Amino acid sequence: MTEAIHKTAAVTRAPRLTLQAVLPWLLGIAFLGLMPFIFDSNSAITIMNQMMITIVFALSYNMLLGQGGMLSFGHAVYMGVGGFFCMHIMNMVETRELPLPLPLLPVFGGLFGLGLATIIGSFSTRKAGTVFAMISLGIGELIAACSVIIVVFFGGEEGISGDRTYGLPVFGIEFLRQVEVYYVLAFWTVLSALLMYLFSRTPVGRMANAVRDNPERAEFLGYSARWVRYFSFCIAGFFAGVAGGLFAINYEILTEGNLNLAQSGVILLVTFLGGVGFFFGPILGALVFTMLQTVMSLQTELWQLYLGAMFVATVMFFPGGLAGVLMMHVPAIRLGKLGRLVVPYAKTLIPGVIAILGAIILLELTFHTRHAVAGDTTVRLFWTDLNSHSLGPWIAGLAMLLGGFLLARRSVPELTAAWHDANTPEGGRA
Repeated sequence: MTEAIHKTAAVTRAPRLTLQAVLPWLLGIAFLGLMPFIFDSNSAITIMNQMMITIVFALSYNMLLGQGGMLSFGHAVYMGVGGFFCMHIMNMVETRELPLPLPLLPVFGGLFGLGLATIIGSFSTRKAGTVFAMISLGIGELIAACSVIIVVFFGGEEGISGDRTYGLPVFGIEFLRQVEVYYVLAFWTVLSALLMYLFSRTPVGRMANAVRDNPERAEFLGYSARWVRYFSFCIAGFFAGVAGGLFAINYEILTEGNLNLAQSGVILLVTFLGGVGFFFGPILGALVFTMLQTVMSLQTELWQLYLGAMFVATVMFFPGGLAGVLMMHVPAIRLGKLGRLVVPYAKTLIPGVIAILGAIILLELTFHTRHAVAGDTTVRLFWTDLNSHSLGPWIAGLAMLLGGFLLARRSVPELTAAWHDANTPEGGRA
């Protein structure tokens, strides 16, 4: 027993600091620092701000689902209440009751989220699996209902708004411009991601993985599965509250929509899309989801349908998410045979993309035909005007769908053989 505990402690010992471990963080910091110079419009900076908020929120959710195996349907509650608390502090700063610099607001949001998680986690983390999921769903719906009842805190249906510019200036900066807010969010995003990564390397973080995979074995080694889940739950609540504070700083308003079941479902989708089995998975999911949400919503009214289809396809065919797809290629890279997949990928993916575009054309034409006003026959799609009452676009969309699907399906055996060859060490380098 003692020997097993010593072995576990040796495994959970913090790794040595190396250039390989530090380099991704340095590149990430440099990337965030340069982005406002590359995309300097207010709309682009607003989208990047939303990405960073979603990254912190998704990473905190991944602490529950990916590391601890706790499927939560109410995680948006902790982000929401943290954001509401920050809005109240922002209003106190505005009335000069509490002089405080703006960049410190996420700390208070995190502490409030931690306090709520401490209370709820005391009884919700006794069990995992379905029991935990149903409790989180009930708590989420309960607090969402309270948000329109307890007006003094949540502001009712209108929510609570504030003005971030009344905070104490920091080095003469009053946060009047979006780019100034961007760097506040970038600082907290890097700091939060780093702290969550370091927590995943602590004994508690390592044991959360053990409790997720085999709680009975963890109990046998002398660890309490309930307390490990509880600690992970509380830390996740803290960083969700930090995300709520960042949301309050960026948008200066919070409503019931920030803590309801739909918001919890969105962050579940984001995390699964990126990949729950990898630390950087939620980061990828947040980037892709935010881009699709902002760009697609401006192009089509069916963007939620496409996101839902993407989520279903990810769960069915790529359960490891985008990060899992990327990590699948690591063996081929190490064997030096990744180039053998380029041609088979092209033969399969290009027709597949054509088939998807054909399906989108048919869906858009159908939607426009049924919902457009009388006399409106033009569909703007892919920077091209299509006539929904003409037979040509329908035939082109159907031909793209069927032709692309058949060509992609025909090339699957070649891709399978190339994949096996690229990941087989016996073949060596050609």
